[in-house]
Amino acid sequence: MSENPVFDRIQAEIDANDVVLFMKGTPLFPQCGFSATVVKVLTYLGAPFKGVNVLEDPELRDGIKHFSDWPTIPQLYVKGEFVGGCDIVREMFEGGELADFLTEKGVVLEAA
Repeated sequence: MSENPVFDRIQAEIDANDVVLFMKGTPLFPQCGFSATVVKVLTYLGAPFKGVNVLEDPELRDGIKHFSDWPTIPQLYVKGEFVGGCDIVREMFEGGELADFLTEKGVVLEAA
């Protein structure tokens, strides 16, 4: 346990889920275009993931930025590793790297 309870909550989500997206809104109802883009990419690839809505908790919304030392949301974690935000995820997807990365990490992609 760290001295920061928000960091502990974030780490618990990352530890409990192979693929976690800290996002604005939910996977069924993204509340920003960047979050919606990452949801679409993960869904297209058939990657099972958990969405964590940072809009429900201002401490979480601020805390995730400090936890990752990344200033924007959404933020994608795969098997405990911070991948990046919308631009990085989109670039990896468009370059064909994201599916390979997920597979290499042991994430089973469901056939679309």
